[in-house]
Amino acid sequence: MSDSDRIATNMRLFYILDVMAKQQSSLTPSEINQHLNWPKQTVHRLCKSMVEEGFLHYDASGKRLLPSASLRTLANGLLASDWHASARHQILEKLSSKVKETVNFVIPEQPGMIYRDRVQTNWAFQIHLPVGTHVPFYCTASGKTYLASLTPKNRRTMVESLHLKNLTINTVDSIEPLMQELALVQKQGFALDNEEFYEGMIAIAAPVLDPKGRYHGAVAMHGPTVRLDINTLKNNYGDLRSAADQLSQLIFSV
Repeated sequence: MSDSDRIATNMRLFYILDVMAKQQSSLTPSEINQHLNWPKQTVHRLCKSMVEEGFLHYDASGKRLLPSASLRTLANGLLASDWHASARHQILEKLSSKVKETVNFVIPEQPGMIYRDRVQTNWAFQIHLPVGTHVPFYCTASGKTYLASLTPKNRRTMVESLHLKNLTINTVDSIEPLMQELALVQKQGFALDNEEFYEGMIAIAAPVLDPKGRYHGAVAMHGPTVRLDINTLKNNYGDLRSAADQLSQLIFSV
């Protein structure tokens, strides 16, 4: 079996484009294949297809491939769409300015909740969880908003699948108490982390929903217990909810 056979047919064109993007020069199909090591006829056939569809074209020599105007326009459009990320960060900046603490935008992935964006405060004492960090579902405020969004049946199945490791003395590491808390989270619309993930850190999170009310992610704020208490977190829920609604509108706007 060749390397190309292990790659889904609809993904092979992207591998060719990836080679061209990394080399940043015109290439012949044979030169492209030096990086892919696929059957020669496969690369030539795919390159010919992209030329016929108008995504690539040959240079003056008729041998070397270049991105077409259509492909450059497509790439530029994808880059331009990143204004959403800039706008999202500005929403978090505004929220952090109001609550005076670190705020995050978090979404679920298989390993746990992942930090997609954050605005860090300038306080001397901070808890660093950089963008790209994965945190558990069961003992973080954002993770609990995700679990609470599941149907009761799926919620229980998910909770029962988790390794409920005791990370601090406050970690809820039993199924039934956690299920009861998640039911409350669903009802009240926000979740708390009372030093359950990291000793000395507390947090609150509100879900970011799509237009049909389905879960997408969460906006959260956290900080050290030397500055914050649970009541202060709850008092900031209105600002969190407003930011979550703004993010929903931004992400799912046409």
